Amino acid sequence: MREILVKLVGKKIDLFCGGTSSLRGKLVKVDEGVAHMVDEDDQMFYVAVERIIVVSESHTGDQRAGFVGFRK
Repeated sequence: MREILVKLVGKKIDLFCGGTSSLRGKLVKVDEGVAHMVDEDDQMFYVAVERIIVVSESHTGDQRAGFVGFRK
């Protein structure tokens, strides 16, 4: 898991740690078994790498729902 996280440093990711533990934020660094992340409110939080079950790059919010208008 650590090797995967290192490749995602600097990106916005989603983490799942089991149960109802789901986290989203920008991965700042991975150091000695701990993932350092910043959430949307610029709050730093830390996650034990050994507790992470699923990780994915977050794309939520990048696209807007709706119609695209075309001009003739």
